[in-house]
Amino acid sequence: MADGKSSAKDKILAAADHLAREVGPGHISLDAVAQRAGVSKGGLLYHFPTKAKLLEALVEYHLKTFDEGMKEREALKGDVPNNVVSAYVDLFMREHERKQPPPSGLMAALAENPNLLDPVRRFNRIFLDRIKNNAVDPTLATIIFLAIEGIRSMELFNIKALGEEEFEAVLSRLKELAKPA
Repeated sequence: MADGKSSAKDKILAAADHLAREVGPGHISLDAVAQRAGVSKGGLLYHFPTKAKLLEALVEYHLKTFDEGMKEREALKGDVPNNVVSAYVDLFMREHERKQPPPSGLMAALAENPNLLDPVRRFNRIFLDRIKNNAVDPTLATIIFLAIEGIRSMELFNIKALGEEEFEAVLSRLKELAKPA
């Protein structure tokens, strides 16, 4: 980003995200985030005057990062039917392959303030509409969306119902069902 303020904010948010993934959502503190980001606590407080503001921004950060990843993948697939749901399956597969813990910073934010679910609800509704509007079969696209969201939720809560082989088989089938037209 062009200005120092935006890059400092991004650095702080990235640090908060990494910290939440490493130590768990209950252990996020402003001091730890400032230290991880390499900024003073005063610098952190300049951008995020309270932990609640930091967590609110962390939710927005997750949504923005996800949306950017989706748009990149959609562009690679071209402007064809099913490119949105296909990009969604690809992005999810990439996240899984990286073996990165789920965005527990989101859970920290939601535990602190359940109202932070509101932007997530709005985003998911808009995103699902985008998937359906681009789909050859909107109902099938909705099923694919729900399957991935279910797997994400299981990962978020550390519920491993699927073995790796089962997971791969399910994702392979979802990818096949979501092929761009």
